[in-house]
Amino acid sequence: MREDYAERRRKLYDPLRAEGVFTWDEMYGAEYALATIHPVSREFRQEIAGATEALGQIFAKTVAVVRRGPEALLEELGIPAAARRAVRLFLPESDPTLIGRFDFAPTPEGLKMLEFNSDTPTGIVEAFYVNGRVCEHFGAEDPNEGCEEHLRLAFRHALDTYRKERYATERVVFSALDWHEEDAGTTRYLLDRSGLDGRFVPLSDLRVEGERMTALVEGASLPVDVLYRLHALEILAEDRDDDGYPTGAHALELIARRRLAVINPPGTLLSQTKAMQALIWALHEAGEFFDPEEHRIIETYMLPTYLENRFRGIPHVTKPIFGREGAGVTLYDASGVAVCRGDDRYGDQPMVFQRRVEMEPVEVETLKGPFRGRLLWGSFLIGGRASAILARVDGPVTGDMSYFLPVCYADSLR
Repeated sequence: MREDYAERRRKLYDPLRAEGVFTWDEMYGAEYALATIHPVSREFRQEIAGATEALGQIFAKTVAVVRRGPEALLEELGIPAAARRAVRLFLPESDPTLIGRFDFAPTPEGLKMLEFNSDTPTGIVEAFYVNGRVCEHFGAEDPNEGCEEHLRLAFRHALDTYRKERYATERVVFSALDWHEEDAGTTRYLLDRSGLDGRFVPLSDLRVEGERMTALVEGASLPVDVLYRLHALEILAEDRDDDGYPTGAHALELIARRRLAVINPPGTLLSQTKAMQALIWALHEAGEFFDPEEHRIIETYMLPTYLENRFRGIPHVTKPIFGREGAGVTLYDASGVAVCRGDDRYGDQPMVFQRRVEMEPVEVETLKGPFRGRLLWGSFLIGGRASAILARVDGPVTGDMSYFLPVCYADSLR
């Protein structure tokens, strides 16, 4: 008898939940992690890895110049004033990120990169750990096998680099919102896999005191030398305490003055803003800055992206420059009529305009029955190296309630 989907799902995710590593297979009372597996070819896996590394190098080359650019350029890219000194810091071999994720869509025109989550990407536990466990259940080969080691090497390299740059590195803290199950779980997982001698401290227990950041641990205030933060820099720039004191701006000043080492490094905000995609595309259209091979990569894998609407009579998308999880995204048809909108978060941010592409349709089994949606591929860039991949399924806009779809190599399915 065919195994019932709900029973299969229970067998898959109950043990993971009991381990305490992946506890958010359901979120907000809805199914998140699917108990099915999606086959991919080795050729696709190779192409997305190649595109990830090539685009990483293009962002790195661009960021290296932008960080030395005038204040007006950083303002045009949307970098908050409080973060501009910090993003100019140069950490060797850290561009464009230590832990980042490109989002790709297979389209009729080929693989296209939609955006780059270079500052605080999530989906890490799902890609690096859960995907392998699901593959084991189905007796299939995990395309992400061995990628956890990339995380350890990247964290070790970051700490070594900070040490060579004469930063203090003895006291390491990993921090996130402790009430947010996914963020806290992801951060604890990275602490465990990093191999670093650190501790988890909730964001609410971090303080900025004069020339130091400190962590409240068992009633004592301990100095923090290195901070892994699952907290976006553009949000940090606006953070204030209950009395209105600009704690975020103070923390960013400590970073700028090299009093606090952070992972990801502050320059990742330059790649995170979607205005960077518009800048890269403008340089490509002008035939400037990049060499012929880099222009080919941009033309092949990137989409026309602008800071103003140049898509008259062409389907396009508007996105907030620091939007996440599909929030604030609007899809327009060729006549300029909005056909799909994400929620209205980030509506006060500047927008980019990007040519719209048709994402790959897929039908998956869920607790509610078959769901026909669109497939979005995340591809992690870890320390400059292409790493694990992540598949998500949603409607035309991939939001924070999209499904996580485990993947395997097609030729390994029994």
